[in-house]
Amino acid sequence: MAPKTIDHAVTTRSLHSAATDPTHAGVLSFMRRKYTKQLKGVDAVVWGIPFDAATSNRPGARFGPQAIRRASAIFDNDPQYPFQRDLFADMATVDYGDCLLDYGNHAKTPATIEREATRILKSGAYLLTLGGDHFVTYPILKAHAALHGPLALVQFDAHQDTWPDEKGRIDHGSFVGRAAREGLIDAERSIQIGIRTHAPDDCGIRIVYGYEVEEMRAEEIADTIVRHVGSRSAYLTFDIDCLDPAYAPGTGTPVAGGPSSAKILSVLRKLGALHIAGSDVVEVAPAYDHADLTAIAGSTIAMYMLGLRAEWLAERRG
Repeated sequence: MAPKTIDHAVTTRSLHSAATDPTHAGVLSFMRRKYTKQLKGVDAVVWGIPFDAATSNRPGARFGPQAIRRASAIFDNDPQYPFQRDLFADMATVDYGDCLLDYGNHAKTPATIEREATRILKSGAYLLTLGGDHFVTYPILKAHAALHGPLALVQFDAHQDTWPDEKGRIDHGSFVGRAAREGLIDAERSIQIGIRTHAPDDCGIRIVYGYEVEEMRAEEIADTIVRHVGSRSAYLTFDIDCLDPAYAPGTGTPVAGGPSSAKILSVLRKLGALHIAGSDVVEVAPAYDHADLTAIAGSTIAMYMLGLRAEWLAERRG
C-alpha cells in the first residue's frame, strides 16, 4: 500500500501539506485541513456556525457544518477539478472549528458570531463560513463591512430574505433587508440569483429569477453578476435551497423549479473577475437529505469558493 496519513487534521505540521487519509476514515475537518485556532501565516479560514434557531420552516441546519465537512472527505489531494491545482499548495488554509453559541440564550448569538468573525478577519485571512441557517450571514456581514465598507451582496437563493422585521429580531428571512437598511451592503451593486418566491420589498437589489436562470446559459448568468457588481468588493453567500430539491433535498425551505448543481457550479467557476471578500454556504440540513446529496453539493460549492480565492491569491502574488 502506498504511504498514507491518518487524522491529518490534527497530526499535520504544515498548512500546505496534502492529506492522504482514507476517504472513509480519519478526523473530518473541511478537506482535511488542520484544526487550529492559530491564525499566524494563514491565508484562508473555514469556520462553522451550528445555528438554526432563526428558521421559519424545518430546523436542522445546525448540523450543516458537520455534514459539509463529512462530505468534503471525498476530495482527495489530486489537483482539484476544475481548478487544476492543489488549492492549498500556495494558500495556507485551516479549519477553525465551530463558533461556540449558548443554545439557551439566542439574544447573544448575533454579537457572538460578529465578535469571532471580526477576530478572524483581523488576522488578514479570508473567511469561508459553513452554516447554519441564513441568519448567520447578517453578523458576518457586519464584521466584513467594518473592514471593507458596504459590500456587493452576491446571493444564490430561492428567497429574497428581505421581509420586514423588528429591531433585535432573529430571522433568516429578513437579514438582507436589514443589511441594506444598515448600509452593510450596497443594494445597487447587489444581486440575487435563483429567486423563486416574492417578498414585499426588493430593497433595490437586482434579481435574477429562477425561470431566468433556467433560460440563461451559465456564461450569461456569470456575466450578469460580474457586470452588475463591477469593481465593488463582494460577499458571496450561497443558500443551498437555490438548487432545485432534486439536487439539494436536505434543507429547511425547499422550493421547486431551481437550477441543477452542475449549472450553478459552472456559474461559480466564472466569477473569478470579482473581488470576493468573504463567503458562506448555509441551510444544509442533513436530516432531510438523501445519500448526502445536499452535503456533497454544499461541500463542492465551498471548495469552489476556496478555488476562486486560491486563483485570486496566485494572480495577486504573481
